[in-house]
Amino acid sequence: MRAVAINGSPQMQKGNTALVLASFIQGMTDAGSEVELVYASRLKVKPCSCGVMYCWNDGHGACCVQDDMQLLYPKLKAADVLILATPVYVPLPGDMQNVVNRLMPLIEPKLERRQGRTRARFREDVGIQKIVLVATSGWREVENCDTVVRIVKELAEDASVEFAGAVLRPHSDAMKVDDKVTQDGEAVLDAVRRAGNELVGQGRMSHEALAAISRPLIPEEGP
Repeated sequence: MRAVAINGSPQMQKGNTALVLASFIQGMTDAGSEVELVYASRLKVKPCSCGVMYCWNDGHGACCVQDDMQLLYPKLKAADVLILATPVYVPLPGDMQNVVNRLMPLIEPKLERRQGRTRARFREDVGIQKIVLVATSGWREVENCDTVVRIVKELAEDASVEFAGAVLRPHSDAMKVDDKVTQDGEAVLDAVRRAGNELVGQGRMSHEALAAISRPLIPEEGP
């Protein structure tokens, strides 16, 4: 299994998203996967600006915007799994949103109706079969990740590939005290590694691992 992981956090390798993603990648590599890590904020990716769907029409899959996405497209085409890792903003950090929007050239402009929805699919030269979400949030409730989950799930369904699940860590700051990972935080990261290992070894992440990743680390406040 070959994967590309895109970390959309503006903090790149210093944030909570990087902490969780690193454990997930370790679990995958321990199981034999090759994972290439890319930082959205390190790439120079412009917003989609054609306005006429050039990639679906005259471009035949080529994007008219010449920037660092041209370096990312071949990596994505060669991958079996796409991992989108992001902190929860409203809903995504700007650099990550640009990357997601610029995935359109990878999608074949042949629309079909499935279960009452219009869908498409990745082009034949795109190897991605699964999309995984890794998301961290500063707020307590895991439901604060719902919008980001919906975005990534819709992307997978629009491209006709499997949404392989969401690794969600709410109140992610609670994993550390004075910048050191706590015992509870280590338990969460162990579960993250297990989920990554399961994805490669079993093709799916267990409900038990995902629940352990998202479990509350702080008490609920107030009535």
